[in-house]
Amino acid sequence: MTTSPAVTLLAADARHLPLADSTADLVVTSPPYWRKRDYGVEGQLGQEPTPAAYTTAILHCLTEWRRVLTPTGSVFLNVGDGYHRRALAAIPGRIEAAAADAGWLLRNRIIWTKTRGNPDPARDRLTPRHEYVLHLTPRRYHYDLPGYSERYGNGANPGDVWNITPERGLTPHLAPFPVELAHRAILLGCPRTVCTVCGHAAQRILEPSGQLDTTRPQARRAMQLAKDAGLTDAHLAAIRATGISDAGKALRVQTGTGRNSAEVQRLATEAKQVLGGYFREFTFGPKHTVDWTDCGHDAWRPGRVLDPFSGTGTTGVAAVSEGLSYIGVDLDPACHVIAAPRLTAPPLVPAA
Repeated sequence: MTTSPAVTLLAADARHLPLADSTADLVVTSPPYWRKRDYGVEGQLGQEPTPAAYTTAILHCLTEWRRVLTPTGSVFLNVGDGYHRRALAAIPGRIEAAAADAGWLLRNRIIWTKTRGNPDPARDRLTPRHEYVLHLTPRRYHYDLPGYSERYGNGANPGDVWNITPERGLTPHLAPFPVELAHRAILLGCPRTVCTVCGHAAQRILEPSGQLDTTRPQARRAMQLAKDAGLTDAHLAAIRATGISDAGKALRVQTGTGRNSAEVQRLATEAKQVLGGYFREFTFGPKHTVDWTDCGHDAWRPGRVLDPFSGTGTTGVAAVSEGLSYIGVDLDPACHVIAAPRLTAPPLVPAA
C-alpha cells in the first residue's frame, strides 16, 4: 500500500517548527541572506547586527531541522555572502565551521554559478556571480547519485559546480531561487518512497548496461563496432569481469586474480579483438536501474521534502514534480497565498 503525496503549508518560525520528530526526509532551503533584504516581518531572520549573530541564528535552525529529519535525512542549504566593513563577511564559511562544530558533516560545497546577476556599482572589485549550496549531513544519509546522474550527467558524476541561470519575474517574491536548484538537491537527497513501519528508504538496484553515453564519439564508435560484430550481453559482461588487466601496460604491471572462468576469458578475448582499444568504453560502462529494494512491509509513503523558508514555494514545485510530499514553512503567511496555486500545477519534470 502506498499513500499519495501531500502538500502542507505552515506559518511558523524555522527555528521552532510545529512538526513531530523524524517528519521530513530532506531539507532544501534558502534562508534570507544577512542584511540583504528586510521583509518587514517581525522575528525575521537576516537582520542580525553582525555576521556572527546571523551564523548563530542559522545554527539554531540547523539544530531544529536535525530534530525533524529522519535518521537518513540531510540538508541542502543555499546561502550567499555579503560585505561587512568593505570586506566579505565570509557567511558560508562561518556556517560551515559552526555546523561542523555542532556535529554536522559538510559533504559538499556546491558552487551555483550564474550567467547573469544584479547590477553592481562597485568599481574596485569583481561582481559576484556565484552562491553556495552546502550539503550538510549526519553520518548516514540517503543519496541517489545514479538517479541524479541520469538527469544531469549522462550517467557520470557531474561534479559540484551547478551552472543555473537565475529566474526572473516568476513570482512577487524578492529573492526566489531557481526550481532547477531545488530539483537537483531533491533528486540527490530525497528517497522516492519510505516504509511507514520500519523507515526503510527504497534504494536503486543497479546492473551494468551496454548502453553508453551517446554524446561521446568514442562511446558511439564502440557501440557500433559491438553491434556490427554481433557481440552479446555475455561478451560485454566478460569485458567488465576481466577489466584491462590483459591489455597494454597492464600485462607488465598486473598479475590478475585468475578467478574468471575459461569461458569468461574466451568471451572477453573475442570481444576485445573485435573492439580494439574501444573495449575500454564497456569496461566501466554505466549501470541502469532494474528494481528497488523492498523491506517486505508493503506500507510505503512518498518521500517528504521540507523547506523551512518556503517563500513562494519553489522547493515545493520541484518536490511535487517528482511525486513527493512537500512541507512548506514560512514566517509570513502571505507567502502561502502565492505558493498554493504553484503547488497544484502539473509536474514540471516527469518522474523517471
